[in-house]
This record gives sequence, C-alpha cells and structure tokens, in this order.
Amino acid sequence: MHDDNDDLIINGARVSRRAFIGLLGGAMAAGTLVSPVGALAQMAGGKGGLLRVSAPANPSSLDPATGGSGSDHVILFPLYDTLITWDYTSLKAEPGLAESWTFSDPKTLVLTLREGVKFHDGTVLDAQAVKTNLDRSRSAEFSNIRSDLESVAEVKVNDSRTVTLHLKNPDTALPLILSDRAGMMVSPAALKKNNNRVDRTPVGAGFMRFEKWNDGSEVAMTAFPDYWRKGHPMLAGITFKIITDSATRLRAVMSGQSDFAYHLDGRQKPLVERVPTLKSAVDSTVYCYQLYMNMSRKPLTDVRVRQAINHAIDRESFIRATMAGAGEAAYMFLPKSHWAYDAETAKLYPHDPDKAKALLKEAGYADGIELDLRGYNDQSSVQMQEVLLSQFGKANIRGRFRTGTIADMSAAYFGQEKTGDMLLSAWTGRPDPSLTYALLFSEDSYFNAGHAAPPEGFEEAVLASRSSDDLDERREALAKVQQLVMEHALSAPLAFRQSIVATSAKVQNYQNNLLGKPKFDEVSLKG
Repeated sequence: MHDDNDDLIINGARVSRRAFIGLLGGAMAAGTLVSPVGALAQMAGGKGGLLRVSAPANPSSLDPATGGSGSDHVILFPLYDTLITWDYTSLKAEPGLAESWTFSDPKTLVLTLREGVKFHDGTVLDAQAVKTNLDRSRSAEFSNIRSDLESVAEVKVNDSRTVTLHLKNPDTALPLILSDRAGMMVSPAALKKNNNRVDRTPVGAGFMRFEKWNDGSEVAMTAFPDYWRKGHPMLAGITFKIITDSATRLRAVMSGQSDFAYHLDGRQKPLVERVPTLKSAVDSTVYCYQLYMNMSRKPLTDVRVRQAINHAIDRESFIRATMAGAGEAAYMFLPKSHWAYDAETAKLYPHDPDKAKALLKEAGYADGIELDLRGYNDQSSVQMQEVLLSQFGKANIRGRFRTGTIADMSAAYFGQEKTGDMLLSAWTGRPDPSLTYALLFSEDSYFNAGHAAPPEGFEEAVLASRSSDDLDERREALAKVQQLVMEHALSAPLAFRQSIVATSAKVQNYQNNLLGKPKFDEVSLKG
C-alpha cells in the first residue's frame, strides 16, 4: 500500500508522488497544455523544458536496422547515439560513442569506446554490445542496412572498450557509415527481450529515452538522466507531432502550439523570415527530390526510356513552380557545393522534349509510354506531381499518380509488394557520398526497388572511392560512379531543397546541418 509521500521512479529519477501530482494539478489549473509525458519529462531532470516539434512524417520504424525512410533520422538521433558523428557544416567524421578510431592497416579499423556509457535500460555499452549490433545489422535477414556494412568481414572484441573491424577490402568511408544507421547502438538486453527487433520499443544510448508512439500522430521521449555527456541533456523532453502538411507545421509554430517546424517549403520562406515572432534557419543541403525507378518493370528496363524521362524534365521550371525558387537543379546526387560534384555529369540531361520523344521512338514507343506513378498525398508533393505530369506530357510520357502517406507509399514501393514504376520522393542524403550511391543502386539494396544490377564498373568505382583517404583520388573515383549512374539513367534527380526551419523565440542554440536533418542535442528552451 502506498500513501501520498511514496516515491516514484521516473526515467531513473526519484520523484515524490505528491510533487508529481502537484505538477500535474498546477499545469491543469494554469491552463497549459502539459501532457503526462511532458510532466514526466519535467520531473526527470532535463534542464530546458519540453521541446514540441512539428515533424513531416510518421516513422517507418524506431529500429535503426529495420526502418526504410530517410525522414526517420530526425526522430532516431535523440534516441540513439552513433559510434561516430559528423561536423554540421562539412560532414567530417568526429568522435561519438567511439572516442577515437584508427586504421591500423587499410583493411583493419579499430574503435576505442568511451568509458561509462549506458543504454536507457542500464545495460553497459561495451565492446560486446557493439559487436552484437554490427553483426545484427550486417547479417540479419530483416536488416535494411546490410549493404552499409558489406565491407566488414568480421567484428572482434579486443577488450571491454576496444572493437576491431576486419574488412574484405579497404573502406575509408566506414567511419562515416558508422555515423548513420549502422552506427546507432541498440541495447543487447532489449534485443534479447524483443526477439532481436525494437521497431516500436527502442532502447538506445542517446540523450532522450522513448516514452510512446501514437502511430501517425505523435512520438514522445524524455531526458535520459544517465546520459554520458556532461551538462546534457539540455531539454526535459521532445514531442514530435506528425503534421504532413508544411503550411500546417508552420502555423503550429506561429500559433504557439509548437516550438519547432522543419522541412518547410520554399514558398513559406519569405513568411518565416518576415514574421517577427519567429526565428529562421535557411541553408543548403544534400536532400534531393528524385524519381526512383523500378528498372525491373517495362518500359523502364530500357535505358533509352529512362534517358527520355530525364530529358523531359525542366528542372529549373520545376524549382520555380514547386519550391518558390528555393532549390538547386539536380543532375546527380551531389550539389555544386559538394567536394565530389562532377561538372561533366551535370551536362548529360539538358531539358529537351524532342530528344525525349526521339529516344522513346528509338526504343519502340513512337506513340509514347504510360507509367504507373506513386507519390505522397501532402499538398507540396501533389503540386510537384502536377508539374511533372505537365512536363512529361510534352514528351509523350503519360501516367497518373497514386498517393498516400510517406510511410505507406515508401513501404509499398520498396518493400515486398514492389508496386509502381516510379516513386516521387526524396533521397535525404548520407554523410559519405559513396554510401549514397551504394544504397541507391547496389543490386541488393533496399532502395533499388527492382534489384536491377548496376552497370558494369559501378561496384569497382564505389570500392575505389573508398580505397583511399586522399580527397583528389576519392573525387576522381566518385566522378566515375556518378557518370555511370547518370549515363545509364538509373534515376531522375530533380532538385536539392534548402533546409528551411522555423522556431519560436525561446528555442536556443539550434544549427542546421548539411544533411538537412535536424539534431537537437545542443538545443535548449529559454523561459
């Protein structure tokens, strides 16, 4: 039996029952919208209050190995620290859960882990935990990131803080690969408890710990009091409200219902910058809108058809019409500012409807083609679909878009169903460009919907780009990769978006990053 003075254990912190009831009652009396999760967060020792984020998409999964959407990262980052992290402006690899790393030889990567790191369930993050995670990610049948770790032959535990990765071939991209999903560490105890998957029961070692996920509505998390970084967490909790329409996300911040909105559209940029009660962050990213192609389906099996689609697209007009000019035309998957951008590849597909018609005729489609197109149902995506259909019509390319949520349509296109010829979506980018190309076009990659074999020389060029840490040598190899991809028209890149973020005045220390995927570990709330 308990009385009002008994203590509660909330997120590892001891809180009196009376204090907790008082907090809830005070919030209700004041008329403030504090959820039970928000109240828990405030009692759990976080220093900066509850950050309310308007997010564009429901997660596909909260397990880093099983998710299939790049938009998941923003919600995964607070829950899972990565072995390596990256600099916001350059994407240069930096220490994470591994305080240091070294290539003792070109085919051996040694990681030295931080001491005293714990998972949210109290399990120690040691070398065996890292081996468990890496072996699971590279071998489990359900893992969507097996190709990320294709170069790893064996993971060995040296001692409690040292892990050695023996490689099949030199791979200088591996540190940055470990800054992405493959480097997100899950508690081995949680994996054992949940049949080796934590899709809806995530237990990581990030500054936030999972509280609840109301599908399609909200993901809530609270401060992890035993987080390893001194002076962190900076927040008591984060609540992600799923709002697919960008205008509605912005209105939520303007009305005070939210503190932070990201992935806003170019047409909202002037408003964000003009409203005095808002703070804005606008920066370039590697986030690329594209048409994914299932090259196992006719007529996309024919390279001339895929080339015709690329020539049919007027990318500059697309940006003006759908992004209010706030973007950069994409002729490959790297923007002009990127160190590996290849100017020659960018010349392959000028807008030329007549060339598109000629290619279709050469391929045996003199009367044009009809495509089964897939996309998302938010206002911005629908507008993009309408513009593309108009441009396609001038090149005898016809079709209709079937739409739904990001999670549903992506799962149907890339998953077991493999529905649709093309999907209008985005590639949200990866820290190392070689990983982008491997994930998009390797034969067994999740994002290669038809699992079509890439052109001859592709795999060798990707490996060459990872065989040296000399930037000039890597740039040369990546130029070959990009030329092969675009000469064979394995996709139709459209435009790089800007990262347009709006926050309330009380949000402090937020900084955009080149990936365009917000991180909140340094964010705090004023007042």
